[in-house]
Amino acid sequence: MTLGTKDLARLRRQQRVRKRLQGSDGRPRLCVFRSGKHIYAQVISDETGRTLAAASTLSRDLKGQLQRTATRDAAKQVGALIARLCQERAIRAVVFDRNGFLYHGRVKALADAAREAGLQF
Repeated sequence: MTLGTKDLARLRRQQRVRKRLQGSDGRPRLCVFRSGKHIYAQVISDETGRTLAAASTLSRDLKGQLQRTATRDAAKQVGALIARLCQERAIRAVVFDRNGFLYHGRVKALADAAREAGLQF
């Protein structure tokens, strides 16, 4: 499988951001992945290599509520859900990892909704 220039540019941005960004047990990394149809968010501790919380438009809590999954409204609901899951696990502050995606549209909507729901970046 060959990568197009858009994919290569995203991977370069991802590597550039990841070399400076490290999630710890005290302040884990909130990693966002955006596909054409869905958006995913994971809270990861890089010290232990474990995923502490995960939410997406495919989550059971959201699956029946969403009419369309590739919208900013769906991303806002995923952001609120990941913030709620973090608060249940006593995680108050995270490091935001946009994963090479531009901070715009659905990625920005997810981050803003997570902030409004109580997560600190």
